[in-house]
Amino acid sequence: MPKVVADGHINNVLYVRYAESGRVNWILNYANYHDSAHRDDWEKLLSPRGFGLILRSIKTEFKFPMTWPDRISVYHKLRDSPVDSSESFKLDVLILSERHQRAAARCVEDIVVYDYRLGQKTSLKPFMFQQFKATWDAQERAKVRHEGRVLELLAQVRCLEKASWDREGAVEDVGTAYK
Repeated sequence: MPKVVADGHINNVLYVRYAESGRVNWILNYANYHDSAHRDDWEKLLSPRGFGLILRSIKTEFKFPMTWPDRISVYHKLRDSPVDSSESFKLDVLILSERHQRAAARCVEDIVVYDYRLGQKTSLKPFMFQQFKATWDAQERAKVRHEGRVLELLAQVRCLEKASWDREGAVEDVGTAYK
């Protein structure tokens, strides 16, 4: 059972742990599904051997207090288009409460690529840049596709509004306590 406070809500520090665990899984997905040719390289990023990823900062915006028991899903996406010479990148994180089917928190993680042997920041490795670029391109295609669908839904809602209560002669019934 996770750490809970007196009223049963999940301790805020756990949200940062959820984001970190999700980021590890995000990296392992590259190793196992998207770029198995560089599996060892991806996996080494999670350890202090050679090149690694270090969390420079995390900003967490809490949306509502989750309570125990609940299940979560954690989603990561690149915030910006990757640049091959970059020494860092940012990830947007969504922590979703399965019980409530809504965002429990949003985070922004600032990740540094670090060379443990030299003890300093380094740029994205080519295998990382290639996969991050492919991910960014897929995100952008999905955004265009889904934004179009959202605009269609908004137009349909507006038509319903105009046909029902947002038309000439429509009277809003706010109710009354007196009959």
